[in-house]
Amino acid sequence: MSTAKPQPLWQPDPQRIAEAQITEFQAWAAEHHGAPALGGYPALHRWSVEELETFWKAVTQWFDVRFTSPYARVLGDRTMPGAEWFPGATLNYAEHALRAAATRADEPALLHVDETHEPRPVTWSELRRQVGSLAAELRARGVRPGDRVSGYLPNIPQAVVALLATAAVGAVWTSCAPDFGARSVLDRFQQVEPVVLFTVDGYRYGGKEHDRRDVVAELRRELPTLRAVVHIPLLGTEAPEGALEWSDLTSADVDPVFEPVPFDHPLWVLYSSGTTGLPKAIVQSQGGILVEHLKQLGLHCDLGPEDRFFWYTSTGWMMWNFLVSGLLTGTTIVLYDGSPGYPDTGAQWRIAERTGATLFGTSAAYVMACRKAGVHPARSFDLSTVRCVATTGSPLPPDGFRWLHDEFAESGADLWIASVSGGTDVCSCFAGAVPTLPVHIGELQAPCLGTDLQSWDPHGTPLVDEVGELVVTNPMPSMPIRFWNDPDGSRYHDSYFAMYPGVWRHGDWITLTSRGSVIIHGRSDSTLNRQGVRMGSADIYEVVERLPEIKESLVIGVEQPDGGYWMPLFVHLAPGATLDDALLGRIKRTLREQLSPRHVPDEVVEVPGIPHTLTGKRIEVPVKRLLQGTPLDKAVNPGSVDDIGLLRFYEELARKRA
Repeated sequence: MSTAKPQPLWQPDPQRIAEAQITEFQAWAAEHHGAPALGGYPALHRWSVEELETFWKAVTQWFDVRFTSPYARVLGDRTMPGAEWFPGATLNYAEHALRAAATRADEPALLHVDETHEPRPVTWSELRRQVGSLAAELRARGVRPGDRVSGYLPNIPQAVVALLATAAVGAVWTSCAPDFGARSVLDRFQQVEPVVLFTVDGYRYGGKEHDRRDVVAELRRELPTLRAVVHIPLLGTEAPEGALEWSDLTSADVDPVFEPVPFDHPLWVLYSSGTTGLPKAIVQSQGGILVEHLKQLGLHCDLGPEDRFFWYTSTGWMMWNFLVSGLLTGTTIVLYDGSPGYPDTGAQWRIAERTGATLFGTSAAYVMACRKAGVHPARSFDLSTVRCVATTGSPLPPDGFRWLHDEFAESGADLWIASVSGGTDVCSCFAGAVPTLPVHIGELQAPCLGTDLQSWDPHGTPLVDEVGELVVTNPMPSMPIRFWNDPDGSRYHDSYFAMYPGVWRHGDWITLTSRGSVIIHGRSDSTLNRQGVRMGSADIYEVVERLPEIKESLVIGVEQPDGGYWMPLFVHLAPGATLDDALLGRIKRTLREQLSPRHVPDEVVEVPGIPHTLTGKRIEVPVKRLLQGTPLDKAVNPGSVDDIGLLRFYEELARKRA
């Protein structure tokens, strides 16, 4: 590998470095906690992983985390899995999320935008009042700490109110977006047995109304633990029989009562993609999310009360939870409910303009779509407030970095581009935004504070300037406290700690450069990741293989060199069946209706058979590697496959497509 030092695409100017919160934090931590005063971010990061307990204590002090009961120590046990953070402490996430209401009552906490692109504010005092009213109503209906409260909701203010009211009570929030079909929702919610369901009658997307009342009725039938259903009439329909009206539950003028809960008390349940069966129900804690998100949003994203934070997301993706946590730093958050490209590809830039966003987050796929469509964001819109464009969901290709930089440079803007990477599993970033470091094309700026991110070979040897497995060798507060319905912890252990005992293996290919930056190469497992949303192959198999013509199927997501993403569905047909237009249409329609439009493949390909391991599991990762051009002898161990000849079909297909 070349040792020549590449020139950065962007370098923060001295004023930006001096004014960054991370610079102030480093000086303060040096004075109060022995952090290095010199050496910039690399020295601070080294200290944050070597002195893990001191670092996290400093974070709680810097951000004035309010412990109702004090902690005995920062880290009771650092063994992974099972690290015990701030034992003895009690606090409440929602109390911290609403703190700014005390000093900024009439300023906007939320800016809600739909496909009209006209922002509508919800003030801090109004948000606090609605949370207080709803929390009291939840308690009156018997909701207690630890109970699960679910939302089948789009990205609207009511979803934020419901999450914060749930957290205030000490109950556990979980949500799905309304473009999920009933089966996808039930695969998630049935695991956690919610007692309350917040739901809309439908949603608007791409200029059309989508009625979801039939899905809601099915959810009510199939979730026997529900004690209350709350109707939000987004399309203006009346509440179904037995449902409560949202307006009735949020009309009282009462202060929220915040239940002090243990630091490791569950805050919410997020879901994995369900690659190998039901989605994993990932439980994260009130305290762990609070301190991790304060660090990430306050220090790495450099957000504060003067900022407006817009990330294009849905309630079915961890980035929505991350966006809501912008409230922790007193930041105004922008909630967009609608299509990312309606009425045209420039839609998200228009929203950034109209809301005065200072940090605009989107998917790498959206950036590349804008480039391809000839959108000129800084020329067509007034984006003078935007200081940072951040991307996640998949690695931003080098062309995406260049295009963003050049588009903004034309208008004289000093744009910080932050490509970030993390996971639903920690609801945060392992590497990404650092406001005081340069940006190199195709690279994430650095590992995040408190995160001992490394690249390992199969034997656990750390690598520099070489591709390896993304591992984290010390605990993070937002790592799952457990999976739901995993009493002995075996599923949690096997998901992250089976390959390297005691070390988190995430499932990404990564290079740590000798300059300290990070390159993400895509998944080292078979998780599908489309438009920034991770999906499970198992969901697709379940739906497709119900069709009588389909004997078996295999779906693969392939990251392409130009930043594109190809998701073919391979089908092994039943005897006598033909892959004609009628069957193609039925496959796509079934996936769209029963799962979501994102689950519809780019291509359906008939194959002579589906390869398996000797224990009968479909072989996904080796097929993905073959489609990316890896030679057969390097993509798979021939002794582990039931029919090596079947893999030659995929190898030949890759050769034809190259």
